[in-house]
Amino acid sequence: MKKRVLFLCTGNSCRSQMAEAWLRHLRGDEFAAFSAGVATHGMNEYAICVMNEVGVDISKHRSKLLSEFVGQEFDLVVTVCSKANESCPIFPGKTRVVHVPFDDPPALAEGLKDEEQILNCYRRVRDEIADFVKHIEKAGI
Repeated sequence: MKKRVLFLCTGNSCRSQMAEAWLRHLRGDEFAAFSAGVATHGMNEYAICVMNEVGVDISKHRSKLLSEFVGQEFDLVVTVCSKANESCPIFPGKTRVVHVPFDDPPALAEGLKDEEQILNCYRRVRDEIADFVKHIEKAGI
């Protein structure tokens, strides 16, 4: 039975989407990956672009609310931003909740005009998330 992991972020548009996709791509034989937000902000085009660069297509993903997962059990919930961590609900039973704060790529890129510099902000966070997913057992799952 695959372990169920939910990545929770503010708007489910970037970091949590990348984490869900990475877990499916790198460890999909061991884990069932999901993502949600405390709000929905739509998909971030830069996140789609940088994931596509590494052969992971998230263009068909959609921004989902946490309420879509009410009643479902997870082995691990990973909050990837402070707002999601602050508003994370209590999960029943055996669910372990961990906070792994990744920088917000749109905030990192704020004020930048050069497309390559903007993309580099997203690439850095994409790669940090990939490293976390590769070693997700360290989160106590």
